[in-house]
Amino acid sequence: MSKAPRIPASDEAWDEGLLGREEQFVAVDEGQDFADLDAGLDLQLISIRLSKSLIDDFKAIAQIHGLGYQPLMRQALHRFAEGEKKMLLQAAASEHIKNQRQREADRAKQKAEKAASGRGPMDKRPREKKAA
Repeated sequence: MSKAPRIPASDEAWDEGLLGREEQFVAVDEGQDFADLDAGLDLQLISIRLSKSLIDDFKAIAQIHGLGYQPLMRQALHRFAEGEKKMLLQAAASEHIKNQRQREADRAKQKAEKAASGRGPMDKRPREKKAA
């Protein structure tokens, strides 16, 4: 069983037709592969307008990291959203703790005021008996 010679994939090989241009291998992509991929990765296609300079920056950074610029943008957006969620949750938890401490301080103050006026449970003075 002989194998056909391996043609290295390159832009030049594609442009010169070395990777194949026969009509029998041509088919219209139904887009189902992308739909399955998107569904499997829980991705949703969006449209966004960005400045050319920002896109160029992402392309340069992505090239340094050996990535495509769109996956890099997805990573950057994911990191930003995770950081923001964490910051917002921490702020909400901090506010909740602050409010809880304030309620506890208010209760302690009310309890002390009642005790000072002789109406609270801290009042240890014996009660006067009513004359019969």
